Amino acid sequence: MKVKLHVRQTLIKTVKQELPRDEMLCDLADLFKLFGDTTRMRILFLLFESELCVCTIAELLNMTQSAISHQLKVLKQAKLIDCRREGKTIYYFLADDHVRTIIEQGFEHLTEEKEPES
Repeated sequence: MKVKLHVRQTLIKTVKQELPRDEMLCDLADLFKLFGDTTRMRILFLLFESELCVCTIAELLNMTQSAISHQLKVLKQAKLIDCRREGKTIYYFLADDHVRTIIEQGFEHLTEEKEPES
């Protein structure tokens, strides 16, 4: 019985040490909330293909440039996208491969074939 208690206490200590700080977990939760908006997800999927300007994104999504600009601002503040200026036009693109990986893995999880339950 003492051995099981010691193993359990060791496990608890190890898990506590590995658990990120509450602040980091809140930041992570906030990041995932950004993926909870269909418009933002559609924008991110468009940016998988190419860097795009607001007017092109608005046309592709059949939305106003104002609505798209708002979502781009949210995504940029979260460092999920970045932009570059060419003359008067601003082009948006995925900030890095981490963003692509997060979305790809989420999509893969949703589309994977599940083993039938026995």
